[in-house]
Amino acid sequence: MVKITFMGAGSTVFSRNVLGDCMCTPSLQEAEIALYDIDEKRLKESEIILHAINKNTNNSRATIKTYHGESKRKDALRDADFVVNAIQIGGYDPCTIIDFEIPKKYGVRQTIADTLGIGGVMRGLRTIPVMEAFARDMEEVCPNAWFLNYTNPMSMLTGYMLRYTSVKTVGLCHSVQVCSEHLLKSLAMEESLEGRTELIAGINHMAWLLDIKDKNGKDLYPEIKSRAAKKNREEKHNDMVRFEYIRHLGYYCTESSEHNAEYNPFFIKSTQPELIEKFNIPLDEYPRRCIAQIDGWEKEKEDILKGGEITHERSREYASYIMEAIVTNKPYKIGGNVLNHGLITNLPSDACVEVPCMVDGTGVNPCFVGALPVQLAAMNMTNINCQLMTIEAARTRKKEDIYRAAMLDPHTAAELNMDQITAMCDELIAAHGDYMKVYQ
Repeated sequence: MVKITFMGAGSTVFSRNVLGDCMCTPSLQEAEIALYDIDEKRLKESEIILHAINKNTNNSRATIKTYHGESKRKDALRDADFVVNAIQIGGYDPCTIIDFEIPKKYGVRQTIADTLGIGGVMRGLRTIPVMEAFARDMEEVCPNAWFLNYTNPMSMLTGYMLRYTSVKTVGLCHSVQVCSEHLLKSLAMEESLEGRTELIAGINHMAWLLDIKDKNGKDLYPEIKSRAAKKNREEKHNDMVRFEYIRHLGYYCTESSEHNAEYNPFFIKSTQPELIEKFNIPLDEYPRRCIAQIDGWEKEKEDILKGGEITHERSREYASYIMEAIVTNKPYKIGGNVLNHGLITNLPSDACVEVPCMVDGTGVNPCFVGALPVQLAAMNMTNINCQLMTIEAARTRKKEDIYRAAMLDPHTAAELNMDQITAMCDELIAAHGDYMKVYQ
């Protein structure tokens, strides 16, 4: 029997999607599912919803058990074949609020703050010690398990796990499998969706659509470039930053414009506030989403449960397909986050990169990509510098390395000098309290 452990199972909507997918997959339908969280109320809510899916979709063939609190963590992980990670250390209140409000005092505005920027650095630093504890438990009680990481900052967390633990880890994001579909639909090129071929590679949230052809082998980029430029000239829309990437860099990237607006020094500038309006950038977007989700959760929970009648159809999340491929030795292609080790030849070997991977009974096998166009590798490097320095700070536990990580963030460095960055980091570390106690 396959055992699947879900860390952060109080992420109810996400655990529903991933574990509901497993219940729709023949080779996983009789799995033992272990739900782990430190939030007992949300854990119970996830359990109720998953039992309903198991009954209505899977004829109750999966076994579902819950484990609450750190003392039960090893029991949840014991003998697992797959561990899905979706934790958020510190949650919206207090940590997300702190990550937005303190930098704002220094003039650093953010949109999402979960992947890069000072918010991404802080989130990575408070999450890595917890994931390292997971890893030590896994090395003891389920040493052969695959760790499927969905938690951001993806490159920092996955990179740390792969470099400093023995856990078999792959990082997974939602953006790769929908990238070209979203682009083509937004440009009214739906006729090119069926049978298209593509190549995507780079880093998480800034992987590049390097090549896209229709079913007849025709290069779609000339038409994409023409339509994207026209759309940005003529209308306001929600993807203006990435269309500007196409105009200046020649390629589209995987993650949304609200994310990418804060991964560089070009769009959010206190000296040019007009850029926010020009490129339709939603500052403080993630806190708004959190507040809306919290405010609407009770109704959403009831809507999801539908009086116990909830069912599920398999989604496009990679997790169940990876598990199925490993269990059945049926090959499946994903876009996965792994250590570079020569896969992208003009990025560092210890960087965490997002590349095509073939999954089968042997596990997750990354594919060689070669060199990225120089401008794309350079854009990735501005993010990788900060990611690698954050990983180093998590390893050394030194404040000086935290300062250096923040200094290497392109958006932060574009707004603040070194002394200001140091002061901001000190204030953030103090405000996060016990969540950052290993660095104090």
